[in-house]
Parts: sequence; structure tokens; C-alpha cells
Amino acid sequence: MTYSLSHLSDGVLLRDLSALVERDRTTTAALLAHLAEVEERRLYLPAAYPSMYDYCVRELGMSEDAACRRIRAARKAREFPAILPALADGRFNLSTVVLLAPHLTAENADELLAAAARRSRAEVQELVAERFPRRDRPDQLVPLAAGLAADQPTMAASQSPDPSCPGPLTSSAPARMAIAGVSGIEPLSTQRFGLQVTIDQDTHDKLRYVQALLGHQVPSGELGEVLDRALDASIRELERQKFGAASKPRAGQQGGRSSRRHIPASIKRAVWVRDEGRCTFVSENGCRCASRTRLEFDHLQPVGRAGESAFEPALVSEQIRLLCRSHNQYVAERVYGAGFMDRKREEARHRSSRRRSAKAKSQHAEAHERHSASS
Repeated sequence: MTYSLSHLSDGVLLRDLSALVERDRTTTAALLAHLAEVEERRLYLPAAYPSMYDYCVRELGMSEDAACRRIRAARKAREFPAILPALADGRFNLSTVVLLAPHLTAENADELLAAAARRSRAEVQELVAERFPRRDRPDQLVPLAAGLAADQPTMAASQSPDPSCPGPLTSSAPARMAIAGVSGIEPLSTQRFGLQVTIDQDTHDKLRYVQALLGHQVPSGELGEVLDRALDASIRELERQKFGAASKPRAGQQGGRSSRRHIPASIKRAVWVRDEGRCTFVSENGCRCASRTRLEFDHLQPVGRAGESAFEPALVSEQIRLLCRSHNQYVAERVYGAGFMDRKREEARHRSSRRRSAKAKSQHAEAHERHSASS
């Protein structure tokens, strides 16, 4: 296809442009319908992606912002199908759907969609502000680091991703995490990043205390180095909690616990190193899931079907693997059936709800006792 249009007459150029705009609207509506159906069927899972967001960015090549906006709009269009024909005939555009999405309910959808039809973005923003008013933003005084050049811009709030973005982008490289979609982090130069974050008083006090504790090692108190050392300490503790990581791990009591679900710490360490802290699910075309978050140790032979943990380190590669939660659930559904897993998840939600309720009652009772004692 040639993209040089200088040979077209004015009339043909305008006619073709109008046809392309109309086609684009129809394509956008069809695209959202397809995205919604793919997510409903969770077809991103067998393709080795932990979420629809990752699938859109990595497989379909969308930008992070485009993926967030389209997934959000697709979900809302599935809930309110009238959105799609309105997109196709030009009554709405994608921005309109994104602006309305947080406010649409079964009770107000018909009236609100009709009110927003054929309005500009600014007009829709005014409509939303009128129907769903928010409190005024308070005046703010933000201290800047000493030495910050007056003409050096800070990261504007508009650069922060929308909090309703469907999910983060994970990276396949062990040494780096994807920055796209992570609030307050901006690449500045090769292997250098700017970080901007808002913290509460308690976190501020902890940060100052860590600076004081590191006074000998980091006399300057430079926040980047303090943060690096604090993260090193946190990583060691989190790895110890997750799989008993230690610089000199103790020899485990193999078979010391009878639970078939128990995996000894030594085997967890070996599996984590072998799988490089990454989900091992591989699609039929050989694509491996890139997720490094919410990882779980999975039995290749399901416990529910007589699978047991491999207590011999030599058998680790045959018995245990890392899967992200999405793919662990997907594999379980293939083994036990979606209905069975839905019941299990519902039971787990009920147990969690009961525990939260019991904890809240206990805290309320303790507070009442303290109040009674003080009075």
C-alpha cells in the first residue's frame, strides 16, 4: 500500500478520509467486543500470559496506555452492550467510554449514555463532574530535593498511570522489572531511573530511622543508596519467609512433615533457582509466561490425585515447578474442572470472610475492654 496521497484530488481525499474514520469506528467497536470475549474465555492463559493486559501489550503489541484503556472499555461494553453500536456509529469515542466507565450502573446506564452521546471529551468531563461531584483538591506544598535545577521538571501527576489499569507488565529479564505502569518511576538515562512517591508520616519516620542506622555505611544519607540497602535487607527476609533462603541453609529433615502438600525449604530454594524466579508455563507454540509476581510452587502430579512433594533434591525437576497464580489456577481447572475450582474458590472466600469477621469482632472486644478499663 502506498502512503503518498499527493496525486488525489481534494474531493477524493476528503471522501476517503471520511470512509476511513467510519471504518475506524466500526473496527474499534469490533476490537472491544473481541477483547471482551477473549478475556471472558481467558484465552490469554493457554498463550502463556498471566493477564489480558500482558497479552495485549506483549502479544498484540499495544502500548501500555492503549491496553489499559481498551481493556477497561471492553469490560464495560460487555456489561453494557449498548456501548458498542454507539461507538460504531460515532455517538461515542473511546475517551467517552473510559470517562463514563467508573460511573455506569444498571440503574443509570441508559440515561447517562444518552446524555453523553455526541459530546466532546471536555463536555463529558463536565457532565461527569456535574453528576458525580468530588471534593475540591487541597492546596499542596511539595518540598523538592536540594540542588534540583529550577528548570528540571518533576514527574507530573498526569504521567502516573490510571489506577484502574487492569494490571502490571512483568518482565522476562531477571535483573530488571518493567517500568511501564509502575507509578512514579521514570527512566532518565541508561540504567538510571527517577523515583517519585508519596509516603505517610509512619513511612517517613521509618525512612529517617533507617538513614540513622546506616549512618556509618552511608554517611551522606543519600536516599538512593539507603533505599538499595533497605531493599537488600527486605529481599533477604522475604526470600527466607517464602522458601527458607539462607546463606548457609540447614540440612532439612526430609519427610519430617507428613502433609503431602508440604515442600521442604531446601527444595523450594532449588526450584526457585532452577526456574529463575519465573512462571514456567509454556504455551503450545513455545512461549513461556514472563510473570515474576504471585508465584506459587506447583506439584506436577496434582496432590489431589496422589501427587506428593519430591523430598529428594535430584527429583525436584520432575516433581515441583513455579507457576504464577493465574496459570496455577488455569492448570488446576484443566485437571479438576472449572466447576470444582469455582466451588473451592468460593469456599476459600467464605473462610477468609469468616476470619476477617472474627478478627474484627476480637479487635472490637479488645477496644471495648481497654475503654472500660481506662474509664
